[in-house]
Amino acid sequence: MESSRLFLLLGAVNAALAVLIGAFGAHALKARLSTADMAIFQTGSQYHFYHALGLLAVGLILASYPSSAWIKASGWLMLAGIILFSGSLYVLVITQLRWLGAITPLGGTAFIIAWITLMAGVIKS
Repeated sequence: MESSRLFLLLGAVNAALAVLIGAFGAHALKARLSTADMAIFQTGSQYHFYHALGLLAVGLILASYPSSAWIKASGWLMLAGIILFSGSLYVLVITQLRWLGAITPLGGTAFIIAWITLMAGVIKS
């Protein structure tokens, strides 16, 4: 599968997951979670959705610059950020394993580097 289509697919799948997981949190977990944990869960869901849109943007940009390793790297970093940032927050809240909070900044760092890498890819292309 060409990279553009792959990132469009990853973006669409992650957008659907972000909505599904957000709805699960809002409906199934709301009564079980503290206000603080609900806010943590919502942060994970919001960043998940933002970066699903980022993956869609990467796919669209790759349609114009299919050989850009920078732009491809940006997409993989966004996906890693979703898993590390949002995933750690979801699991932390559901399991109460607070040590998972140490993983979250790695995902945030991946998000930041992804956007910088995307910028570099557009400039260099």
